[in-house]
Amino acid sequence: MLHDPSQLFALLWSGRTPAWPSRLLALIWIAWLISWAVASFWSGRTEKRVMIWASQAYRVPIIAGAILLTPWTAQVLAEKPLWHFGNGATYVLVGLTLAGMSFTWWARIYLGRFWSSAITRKEGHRVIDTGPYGLVRHPIYTGLIGAILATGAAIGTVTALLGALLIAFGLWQKARMEEGFLMTEFGADVYGPYRRRVPMLVPFLPHR
Repeated sequence: MLHDPSQLFALLWSGRTPAWPSRLLALIWIAWLISWAVASFWSGRTEKRVMIWASQAYRVPIIAGAILLTPWTAQVLAEKPLWHFGNGATYVLVGLTLAGMSFTWWARIYLGRFWSSAITRKEGHRVIDTGPYGLVRHPIYTGLIGAILATGAAIGTVTALLGALLIAFGLWQKARMEEGFLMTEFGADVYGPYRRRVPMLVPFLPHR
């Protein structure tokens, strides 16, 4: 267990982790995770949440995928990438990762104190249907899925690709569970029109 963040950065830049682009992507994700965790203190009071046992349906694949996606898994398994991109293609994938993260932050800021890491209803919660929420109903998950898939493609190992797909599946499953929760909490007359008008995860696709 690394208790000092400086140890983690030192390890990332040592010879004991897979080379570029894993190191760069790892640093980008660490920065995103730290900023996301700090922002979690800016959240309203929870009135109702999905039971913890039910949330395992999406938590388990996300955690398993995150383990597979880490550079250390590829190191332990002595994996080699399935392909090697040039610097130009790698920068494009890194750019797509950053674009996905930026989309999550746009949605996070737009949602304000209604945000939660779990499926919850916050005090004074209402349907947000403008900004990024006018493009997709779950823009944070959309941004994360895009960033994760770009990261998996950039690393190019079997475990990284499998990990990215597992995380994407977990986020899709979480979005589906959140749909049912919000439909129950807000009612079909309030949430239903928004659901019919705006796609769930992919912009410009049918809502189902």
